[in-house]
Amino acid sequence: MIKVRNLDKFYETGYGRTYVLRRINLDVGSGDFITVMGPSGAGKTTLLSILGMLDGDWTGEFYFYDHPVHDMKPKHRNELNKQYIGFVFQSFHLLDSLTVYENLEIPLSYRNIKRKERQSLVADILDRFQIVGKKDLYPNQLSGGQQQLVAVARAVIGDPKLILADEPTGNLHSSQGREVMELLKRLNEQGATIIQVTHNKEWADYGSRIVNLFDGWVVEGDEVIDHDEMERRQSTP
Repeated sequence: MIKVRNLDKFYETGYGRTYVLRRINLDVGSGDFITVMGPSGAGKTTLLSILGMLDGDWTGEFYFYDHPVHDMKPKHRNELNKQYIGFVFQSFHLLDSLTVYENLEIPLSYRNIKRKERQSLVADILDRFQIVGKKDLYPNQLSGGQQQLVAVARAVIGDPKLILADEPTGNLHSSQGREVMELLKRLNEQGATIIQVTHNKEWADYGSRIVNLFDGWVVEGDEVIDHDEMERRQSTP
């Protein structure tokens, strides 16, 4: 599904280039459940934004289903994003002025799906996530856990092939976090490819593979690296 080769992300400063990601090589197969881990500032969210085609300012090669994303214009990248990718944000990113129903319908409207089909898809996802009773409520009337369930539902309503989840449990209590992780696990078992960013070792175990980032570099090995040790290394001259 995804092949990344020698991907760099940097900013030009008065002192030269400051790298956020450095020589990233990554392969993701259909049906994988990958966890990206690392200390703050390691480049995890930046990597997820690039894979989700929300960030086009980088160098290297990135193939998505054999499409050369690195050679695409923003319009074509956006089309790929809408067709294949669902994104779950840590801060939910629900629109406060819209009801749960309307928040769920928005990504479908971007894909020019007819109104009747949109209604059917929203009804199905409300039932699937057991939030039918919440459809007329606004985000500020929901608990954090309920908002994240709606955010996940919105990400998967278009049946995306790839789900990107950036700290999907970061603002939740442990029981709510476990509920979201169980949901992601079920979606993966149903065929969705998932890449999540997390600091939580327990949540990392839901995935089948771990990618460790440190100072923008991929650290070899699939085991969970102790973050306190990585932070210590980071602060050592």
